[in-house]
Amino acid sequence: MQFVAIPRSPLANLAAPKRPWLRLAMLAFAAWLLAGCAQMPSLDKTSPMASTGSATTAISSNSGTASLRLSARAASLATGSPTGTTTAAPPRPGDPPPLRPFAEVVRDASRSDGFMAVWRKDERAWLEINQAQFGKPFMLHVNFSQSVGERGLYGSQMGPDWMVEWRKLGNTVQLVALNSAFRAGAPGAAFDATRALLISQGFSDSLLASMPQASAPHPQRKSILVDASFLLADIPSYGAKIESAFRIGYGLDRANSQFTASSANAEQTVIATKMHFATSRIPAPSFAPGAPSVSPPGNVPDARSFFVGFVYSLARLPEHPMAVRLADPRIGHFSTSYTDVASETRDNARVHMANRWRLDKKDPSAAMSEPVKPITFWIDKNVPPQYRNAVKEGILEWNKAFEAIGFKNALVASQQSATATFDTLDARHASVRWYVGSDAGTAIGPSRTDPRTGEILDADIAMLDIFSRTARRYISETSPDVALTSEQRLAQILKGSSHADHRHFQGQCQYSAETAMEAAFAQDILEARGDIAPDSPEAEAFAQAAIKSIVVHEVGHTLGLKHNFKASTAISRAALRQPGAISGSVMDYNAYNVPLQGESRGDLVQSGLGAYDYWAIAYSYSQFPADAAPAELARIAARSTEPALAYGDDADAGFGAEGADPDANRYDAGDDPLAFYQRRLKLSQELWTRLQTRGLRSGDAPDRARRGLNVGFGQLGAAVDLVGKYIGGMRIVRDLPGTTERRTFTPVEPAKQREALEFMTHALFDVKSFEFSPEFLTGLGMDFNEWRRDTPYSVPSRVLSLQTTALDKLLSVGTANRLLELPNFVAAQGTRNPIKPLISLQEVYNTLQNAVWAELSGATGSAGSDISPMRRNLQREHLKRVTGALTRPSNLPADALSLMRYNAQALQRQLSAASAKSGLQSIETRAHLADSLGLLTEALRATMQRAG
Repeated sequence: MQFVAIPRSPLANLAAPKRPWLRLAMLAFAAWLLAGCAQMPSLDKTSPMASTGSATTAISSNSGTASLRLSARAASLATGSPTGTTTAAPPRPGDPPPLRPFAEVVRDASRSDGFMAVWRKDERAWLEINQAQFGKPFMLHVNFSQSVGERGLYGSQMGPDWMVEWRKLGNTVQLVALNSAFRAGAPGAAFDATRALLISQGFSDSLLASMPQASAPHPQRKSILVDASFLLADIPSYGAKIESAFRIGYGLDRANSQFTASSANAEQTVIATKMHFATSRIPAPSFAPGAPSVSPPGNVPDARSFFVGFVYSLARLPEHPMAVRLADPRIGHFSTSYTDVASETRDNARVHMANRWRLDKKDPSAAMSEPVKPITFWIDKNVPPQYRNAVKEGILEWNKAFEAIGFKNALVASQQSATATFDTLDARHASVRWYVGSDAGTAIGPSRTDPRTGEILDADIAMLDIFSRTARRYISETSPDVALTSEQRLAQILKGSSHADHRHFQGQCQYSAETAMEAAFAQDILEARGDIAPDSPEAEAFAQAAIKSIVVHEVGHTLGLKHNFKASTAISRAALRQPGAISGSVMDYNAYNVPLQGESRGDLVQSGLGAYDYWAIAYSYSQFPADAAPAELARIAARSTEPALAYGDDADAGFGAEGADPDANRYDAGDDPLAFYQRRLKLSQELWTRLQTRGLRSGDAPDRARRGLNVGFGQLGAAVDLVGKYIGGMRIVRDLPGTTERRTFTPVEPAKQREALEFMTHALFDVKSFEFSPEFLTGLGMDFNEWRRDTPYSVPSRVLSLQTTALDKLLSVGTANRLLELPNFVAAQGTRNPIKPLISLQEVYNTLQNAVWAELSGATGSAGSDISPMRRNLQREHLKRVTGALTRPSNLPADALSLMRYNAQALQRQLSAASAKSGLQSIETRAHLADSLGLLTEALRATMQRAG
């Protein structure tokens, strides 16, 4: 529907005159004006602005945008121009030259017909725009086919997209990104013109590019040409990503950028470019305090220059928008969201449309039917042949969920041939592609949607080859690594696996890097036990299952599903010892199911769908009559209380261990996450013992044993963060108000909190948990052909890293706040209360201090005994945090600071008593005690201006 802008009468802007004669004169003038206006033709509601050169104000409608347009004839009346004539005015001095004829511009050029025809000649390209395409929304997608292979800049990646339209301003053509974040009316509501006008006045569109019209209209088609060189620009703002990665301002060198390919069909026009980014010089490093660090790219021959491939797709939007299905917070679907400014009664004006593919039955009346158009994934020709079958199985695994709701062959997996010329990075080929990088990247499953409805239009899964290579290398030790030794790569993985990095935007997730770490741990354990041998069928099956598990996960994202980090709790610990599912969903980050020595072994990998996956697909893709859909969808969502369908997303799991729900975690298994982490400590210790017993053998990789140490410490690093969520934690459910008797927040049982506190303060603080023989440590080698630091492996530094993570978690502001507020969520003493007695902040502080300084009280033996170097390191770190809180402004609550001072005074007395004893203490221990006492005494004496 189009809406016409009615010119406001000049009379409306005049106040009523006070003089009667003037009023009569004005009325006479108005009568004359209205008589002339009676001759005005009706406004043209369909004429695109391309034929008028007038401006357009884009406003929202049920199809995304509508336009208030002023026709050329009405515009000519408003400006006093003559009407009803096409006689061109003679050129005036200073006027722009006349437009060149269409045929002259594209003489000797080749034409690719399609959605927007592309003309190519030598190094030039033109787009042909029909008159009907002006003012009509379409999609602009940008993908990256080539990059530098490090620090987040990889090839085969999906980039940004916009809903855009062509506009014309004189002889200038504009490409405008339309603002769809604000609309007038929820899906299906009547269009509200007044609200739409408010939106157009309140929120702006964005100009992506503008270019001069390159030709006069075609004599028959009336289409015009624009020079496609506007695409040889940094439209996706890739330069900002480059500067963020390297802290160097690379500029786009347009003169050395070029078009590399183009194609067109009825649905899309694709233009590929090779963009040159360069800088005149690499800044010298500065060692001044606070100076920004400069880190040029290391994977190019000359760090001053590199190329990035852009693939632009100009794609048609569906003529008939898909029916909207609203997202339900009890189930994890990605959503396309907007603010409904027409909403007067809803508390929340935000509307969340579930992202899903358009899937309709060929035979709507059949219980089982093939779809009109299946969801087709192309396996790109760059996928290594040995993994193509695993990729295909991962795609087709989802057909089981669609069969449960009556769709046969809903998903199709097609292999791109080696001679195919189409690019799977275009906007009409959902794909699975491999990519390479020299550091720890990820597998990602992003998708693109129609912003009007949430219909998924395209998806490109990118699989980092690190996983496929390390999946085999960790068993066979025969496949060479690229650029980094395995120790350096594992360090990258450990750095990249910080839970603060687990942001998820439209399917982007940090999955394969940590899964490679999981695979390394499982493989090292199984090989050390003799359960799996290099080059065995079991090793091959392991690698293939690992690939399939990642593909299934990423395909789930492209079907519209978010992460579910509670799914692992749907499987009991006993069930993990038997063949079958190890999680309720492939959308969790599922740990490898490694049993303790002597236990029966279930499946190692979750590569098949779980109960949650069937449920989530049923909500978003089941077919219902329009009038029955609300009730049927409510019925499906109401199953959220079933234990097998437990759901928690990224926010529930938290970033950087900030989550409060200990059941929502990445990389755990079973219905008791704390028990899982306790088992992982035992498994790490078993691995280390077996490595020391085995020793080094001829033919081993130089860094084999170092890798085994690293994967064990990696397991414990994750455990520290996640176990800490139990202390002051809350179990969270997503039930809607009035639908169940369950409460949204339930404090974790005190016994479980104390068990977690015991694990953090004793198992991780006990030096006996990390004992290695000198013979083993002196034999730890490295690949001397690669970059390295010629230093021995430092067990104390790795242990201290774990311990300081535990200290920071227990002494954090978040833990203090949760524990101080915990009584507010529990019934008063004396009433029926199953979770009393509560754990308090003082209990946590006191337990932590006693564990760190156990030698002072004789808890680890006789009082006054010697203190080992690793224990002294831990005590210094604890003292550093206590004195810092006492002497510097802090965000800790006042009660926490008071308790910290109270416990510090007790520690001061213990240190004073211990310093007075000589006993069997070494000189290092005596010096440590004296230094600690002095530091703590000074901190307690210091005055501090506390934050208000």
